[in-house]
Amino acid sequence: MALNGLEQGRARYAYDCARQGKDLPASKEYKSYVKKIPALIKMNGLGATLAFIAAKKKDDPRKKEYAYKVIYDQLKPWLVEKGLVERHQDLVAAVVALDSLSYRMVTGEVLALFKWISRFAEGLIEGEADE
Repeated sequence: MALNGLEQGRARYAYDCARQGKDLPASKEYKSYVKKIPALIKMNGLGATLAFIAAKKKDDPRKKEYAYKVIYDQLKPWLVEKGLVERHQDLVAAVVALDSLSYRMVTGEVLALFKWISRFAEGLIEGEADE
């Protein structure tokens, strides 16, 4: 099965994200979080999920919540590259300011990206987080 250009680019970016997640001290948490994010988006919406991630993220790599920071930081460059948000904007502010059509497009793109990231994280990262 051949992937089309967009899907192949998304898969490549997701693989790089998952490899970065694998190298984290909190790699099991990274894996757990990327698997949960699509469900959070479907239940609460993208804006609320991004606000949750932004609130949970920690800058200290020794803390398990650092995985949220990595996830947050991985998402924005992809959306900027796809022209869905502006580089200079805060991600949460950019997403909640979108019109309805753009919001649905960004949500679809984020769900597609996390589908790939969670697949790769499942394959690359052994074990489960203690929660």
